[in-house]
Amino acid sequence: MAKPETSLDFDSLMRRDGVAPIRHERRAETAHARNAGPAVVARRRAAEGEPEGLSLTIGLRINPHDPLEWKRDGVQEGVYRNLRLGRYSLDARLELIRKPLPLARDELLSFVQQCMELNIRSFIINHGRGRHPDDATSLLRSALNQWLPHIPEVMAFHSAQPQHGGLGALYVMLRKSDAQRQANWEQHQKRQ
Repeated sequence: MAKPETSLDFDSLMRRDGVAPIRHERRAETAHARNAGPAVVARRRAAEGEPEGLSLTIGLRINPHDPLEWKRDGVQEGVYRNLRLGRYSLDARLELIRKPLPLARDELLSFVQQCMELNIRSFIINHGRGRHPDDATSLLRSALNQWLPHIPEVMAFHSAQPQHGGLGALYVMLRKSDAQRQANWEQHQKRQ
């Protein structure tokens, strides 16, 4: 009868059978480690230049008590009225409260692209409302008023109704995606 080996540990047994341990770094790779830090993002943005009309310098400061409103030429009055009155389904929500301007701008651009990919036509931005035009929240509000008209996918926006956040939120309408435009064209062709 063979005597069991008691002096060998697991690693010794594995090496004896020709198995080597996997070499790895002693730190975990987190999502934060994979993403560039703020200094790297700032240097990259400075090298590329800021997107047209999406500057972090706020030109016109909006009074916190004034509603925000804008529509692109070609948007029908009835469509804009329905947006203004909150009659469209709000299929997505972007929370920007207490976000610094560079992060808010990046999240806005990314969110609009995601909405276009998912065929979302209208969504709400919750940005909050400050008490004075120089509050950080009021600056974000003024920045949104400056940025949104320069994003080609945005067709119109308006301050929300009180039940959806009032002057602390915005309804945003996007243009139709190519798939929605094609489906709409096919639907009209069937009617004729």
